[in-house]
Amino acid sequence: MYIGQVAKDILKWPRPSSPPVVKLEKRVVAEYGMPSTHAMAATAISFTLLISTMDRYQYPFALGLTMAVVFSTLVCLSRLYTGMHTVLDVLGGVLITAVLIALTYPAWTLIDSLDSASPLFPVCAIVVPFFLCYNYPVSDYYSPTRADTTTVVAAGAGVTLGFWINHFFQLVSQPTPSFPVIRSIPALTTDMLVLGLTKFMVGIVLIVLVRQLVQNLSLQVLFSWFKVVTRNKEARRRLEIEVPYKFVTYTSVGLCATTFVPMLHRFLGLL
Repeated sequence: MYIGQVAKDILKWPRPSSPPVVKLEKRVVAEYGMPSTHAMAATAISFTLLISTMDRYQYPFALGLTMAVVFSTLVCLSRLYTGMHTVLDVLGGVLITAVLIALTYPAWTLIDSLDSASPLFPVCAIVVPFFLCYNYPVSDYYSPTRADTTTVVAAGAGVTLGFWINHFFQLVSQPTPSFPVIRSIPALTTDMLVLGLTKFMVGIVLIVLVRQLVQNLSLQVLFSWFKVVTRNKEARRRLEIEVPYKFVTYTSVGLCATTFVPMLHRFLGLL
C-alpha cells in the first residue's frame, strides 16, 4: 500500500477524464490514478493467501487459484466500472504486486520469525513505519492519499506489535508448529458459524471503542500541543496533526485486534 500510494504522488498520472467516464466515487477523486491500490491490495490478499495455505490445508489447488483470480479480477473490474481507474492503472497495480510477491516470497519465513528475534524489534516496527508516513511525498494539493496510507501502515505496525507481545509474554493459547502441518479444512457447522459470528461481533465492538477513544484522546493532545481550535477540519489535515493521530489510532486498532480481542475471547470462554 505504501509503495502504491507513494507511486501515485510521484507519477502524478490523472484519473480518467469525466466526461466521458462517469465517476461513481467522490472521496478519492483528488488522488492520482497510477497504480490502482485497490488492484494491488486485492491481488496481494488473494494470492498471498493462496500461496500461504496451499501447503498447509488440503484443498484442490485449481479451486484456490480460481477463487484468487476471480476475487482480484472482480475488484479490478469494479475500479473500471466506478470510473476511478484506466485499464493501464489496474494492470500496473497487478504487475507491481506480482513483482513484490516474487521478491519477498523467499523471505516470508524469515519475516514471520522476526517478531521473536529481539526485544528491540517492536521499536523498529513502530519507528520505521511512522518515519515513512511522516516523510510521505508532498502533494501539490491536499488529497486523502497520505491519511489512507498512514491508516494502513499504522494498522500493520499495530498487528506486528501485537504478535510480538503475544510471543514475548506467551499470550498465545497454542504454540505455532515449526513446520507446516497439512490439515483438512473443517466443515462449516451451525455451532461453528454462531461461534464465529459471536467472536466477530465482540471483537468489532471492542475495536470500535478503542478506535474512538484513542482518536479522541490523540486529537485532544495534538490540538492542545499545537494550540489549534478543536474540531477544525483544516487543522486535522496538517502534517504534524494528521499523521500522528492517524498513526496512533490505527496502531492501537491493530494491537487491539491481535492482542486484546483474543484475551477478551478467552475471558468470555469463546476460545
